[in-house]
Amino acid sequence: MEPFVQPRPVALLPAGRVVELPGRGATFVRELRSGPLRRPTVVLLHGWAATADLNWALAYAALGPHFDVVALDHRGHGRGIRTEDRFTLEACADDVAALVHELGAGPVVVVGYSMGGPVAQLVWRRHPGLVSGLVLCATAARFCDSPRDRAVFAAARGAAVVARSRPTRMAGQAVTSAVVRRRDLPAPLSGRVAEHDWARVFEAALALGGFDSRRWLRHLDVPVAVITTLSDRVVPTDRQLNMAGSLHPVSHSILPGGHGVCLRTGSGFTTALVRACRAVHTAATSVPAPTTTVTAAAAA
Repeated sequence: MEPFVQPRPVALLPAGRVVELPGRGATFVRELRSGPLRRPTVVLLHGWAATADLNWALAYAALGPHFDVVALDHRGHGRGIRTEDRFTLEACADDVAALVHELGAGPVVVVGYSMGGPVAQLVWRRHPGLVSGLVLCATAARFCDSPRDRAVFAAARGAAVVARSRPTRMAGQAVTSAVVRRRDLPAPLSGRVAEHDWARVFEAALALGGFDSRRWLRHLDVPVAVITTLSDRVVPTDRQLNMAGSLHPVSHSILPGGHGVCLRTGSGFTTALVRACRAVHTAATSVPAPTTTVTAAAAA
């Protein structure tokens, strides 16, 4: 996997707070709001083994002039909900719905990156009245359909068993050290990786391995935009394109680079993200616009 470029300085992150979700637990939330004037709200859902800030550090400021922005840490990740329950993507989707209710923010545009993509899809499926549109980034409708995938997810199953049966501090520190060295992350952000509940994080990988929305995602009835990463070895590009081809997106940006484009300055990701969110919001509130595809060259 390609190294990550250092994100925008931590000082520019929006205000954050812990929000109690009734009957579910407490999670950490970033909020960027305009004040008394109501603007459309975008909810950002991060990828596997990341946190809201690791995934969206560059996106907050780009989206802020156009939308109210909310981002949360998923359960077991960073400062997300802590529970002994086994991790499921459905529970994450219900966490998002509970947060939208708690903030009085719906309906919202839900943006999912990598693992956040299945969570976003499930928010729409399980809580359709809360969702005005979706933006699906570097993600797919299915994550396990090759021998290599099956081997990876089998390893995750073993790791989850170990993490549930023994203290996870040493394993978490080892993984954290590898992530920090590889991604050159500033300490305030990388330190949140050390807070992961690794048993739940490995269970999240198992949940991804079993996810397949192809049967029901084609019935999506809200506007959707797609951002595809052209050289992605984590979520292969062909899977991303197959999903996009089944959805008739109102905006489809195809970016050069791999799975880490969301944290690469100059990658074109934040520009594509703003374009996608605006296209979805416009389509949700007016006559749908024609689909536009932005090629790698145009997006650069």
